[in-house]
Amino acid sequence: MPAGSDHASPDSRPAMTIPDWPKRWTWANLRIASAVQERLRRRLTPAGQTVLAATLSAGLFGIDTRMTAAHQAFALGAALLAVAWLATLRPPRGLRATRHLPRQASAGTPVHYRVTLHNTGKRALRGLELCERLPDPRPSRRAFLGSVAPSESRLNPLERLFGYPRWEWLLHRARMSEPQRPTPVPAIDPGTQLTQTLVLTPARRGWLRLDELAAARVDPLGLMRKERAVAGSARLLVLPRRYPVRPPAPPGRRRLQPGGVAASASVGDSKEFIGLRDYLPGDSPRHIHWAAWARCGEPVVKEYQDEYFSRQALVLDSFIGADGNRADAFECAVSVAASLVEPLTARGAADALLDLMFVADRAHTVTGGRGLRSSESMLSVLACLDPHRSDDFATLGATVGAHAPQLSACVCVLLAWDADRRGLVERLRQYDVPVRVLVIGSETDLADAPEGGEAGEAADLLTRVDPADPAEALRLFGDAGT
Repeated sequence: MPAGSDHASPDSRPAMTIPDWPKRWTWANLRIASAVQERLRRRLTPAGQTVLAATLSAGLFGIDTRMTAAHQAFALGAALLAVAWLATLRPPRGLRATRHLPRQASAGTPVHYRVTLHNTGKRALRGLELCERLPDPRPSRRAFLGSVAPSESRLNPLERLFGYPRWEWLLHRARMSEPQRPTPVPAIDPGTQLTQTLVLTPARRGWLRLDELAAARVDPLGLMRKERAVAGSARLLVLPRRYPVRPPAPPGRRRLQPGGVAASASVGDSKEFIGLRDYLPGDSPRHIHWAAWARCGEPVVKEYQDEYFSRQALVLDSFIGADGNRADAFECAVSVAASLVEPLTARGAADALLDLMFVADRAHTVTGGRGLRSSESMLSVLACLDPHRSDDFATLGATVGAHAPQLSACVCVLLAWDADRRGLVERLRQYDVPVRVLVIGSETDLADAPEGGEAGEAADLLTRVDPADPAEALRLFGDAGT
């Protein structure tokens, strides 16, 4: 199945193969058309775009001046646009701006931030607008030719040839934020400063890059704008979209943590050193303190401390497959995991650890709580997480299995419910670890869930999360855990 395509119906016909040269031609035309559209959007106000469209229409229908008077409307529109163009020949000069961005933002939540404007010129600046310029979201030719929009399976060959649905889909995926509306700025006298508040709504998690902050002078007719950059590039970390979840009940059973808190976030068998004591039969020779033995003449060993405390695991499935057909489900899974980070540490946070386990370039375990990482730091990790383009779920299963003896509870956010993922849940249950499972997908994704035996009991712990509306499933998840 092509990357990102919907599940085809049993009676669907195979799509007709389209050669590459029409797609390349389509990509070039769409790129030119979008460039012209963006240029007009930056140069003309909405009223100016209306006047331009009316002027062009009047010019088209007024070619024969003896049959219609449309040429008079064309002349009026052309005169208005010419006056507006002359009024915006000079861009705003002597204006400097400084952004005051927050440290972090959240996807889907408006961000209000301040911009300090300083007029260093000798004239008052009036009729200005401020607007952020975002990176160009237009896809490259390679991305356009190598991707397939989910809706293309329902289109006819001619619609797929033009490729506009694919173009719009790629633009939507590339935009970290929707284009910002220009913000009017009051008049700024020479040598004075002014603070203006701008609003930006991030659309996706990750680093949101702002190319430049532009100030535009609008002509007295309100038809045209002339821009000039007043601030350079900046970036803002956007955390995943989060949904309200009630904190589940804390795990009631503590587990032995070899090495104590100091070793809880490390890999291996390191322990926390607390002192020296006399050697006892059965002590490991590796713990002998040779310097103390030389001073005392008797064998002395180093003593380490082991502690018991609660340790929960949040397992995130990042395997989207080689064709990337679970990419949208993965984004939903990241939001679900981000929604659970704070609730899982809300109760008993001073006495519990939370292990976030996932596979990116390799297997990772990020531990928070008890003086280690904060929930905000763990959300920052999720904000920059990339999916793994394979189906090798055994890598994540081995990581979780290695930590299973120390876990008090585990929450798994999975992209499917197959034999490998069922095996992971069964292995955790063999260690008597309470497990909750959230599977991202539709009802058909759980059609192969077993109905009997240990696997059937594990299936009773499943909560299906609809990628289009995960809030309802997370509400039920929190209610069931209280």
